[in-house]
Amino acid sequence: MATHVVARVGELPPGGRKIVKLGKRSIGVFNVRGSFFALRNVCPHQGAPLCLGKITGTMAASEPGEYSRERDGEIIVCPWHAWEFDLTTGRSVFNPHQRRSAATASASRRSRHFR
Repeated sequence: MATHVVARVGELPPGGRKIVKLGKRSIGVFNVRGSFFALRNVCPHQGAPLCLGKITGTMAASEPGEYSRERDGEIIVCPWHAWEFDLTTGRSVFNPHQRRSAATASASRRSRHFR
């Protein structure tokens, strides 16, 4: 796998994102609580620019009628059809075994640059 420097670590604060072009691919780089992750900027559903979506959390139910918000800052919502994906794995929140956005290499935490 090729290595690409796309930004300095200080340029992307926690909760931030940067979308870069690497060859013909658009990649979103995300800082999730100090850890860095990269996703291909294409929703597997219908090709929307996934990395432009809202970064949020998701709802969970502990029992019928009891809901809580979880994983704030770890979920990205497709701007076209509101499909939710885990920023740390690229997997669909609804069906993690079926749909996934291609995750690329995560950024190096030892380096001062994203790779």
